[in-house]
Amino acid sequence: MAKQASTIEPATADHCCASVLAAPLDATDAAELAHGFSALADPVRLRVLSILAAAPDGEVCVCDFVEPLGKSQPTVSHHLKILSEAGLVHGDRRGKWVWYSLNRARLAELQATIAA
Repeated sequence: MAKQASTIEPATADHCCASVLAAPLDATDAAELAHGFSALADPVRLRVLSILAAAPDGEVCVCDFVEPLGKSQPTVSHHLKILSEAGLVHGDRRGKWVWYSLNRARLAELQATIAA
């Protein structure tokens, strides 16, 4: 049975980091948030996230990003590495391929930090 794509539900404020709109951030929180948001600040990476969100089974093989993105395999891998290092996607190696899925909890945390 295929998994249904779902929306990202905002995390509660005490789940991750403080809201940037509620109080001044300390340097550690600001650096962590900047790392996550900087990974999102690229059109290719946003497209990767949208492809993952729309995947019927909730995951996509690294090989299946090349054609829709119009990028080479090394470029796709580079973008997935950045998203993975920011905690926005999970990779699961199966044989020679890696299957990626969204880390919806991390996305919800980032969303919550900019919620009013």
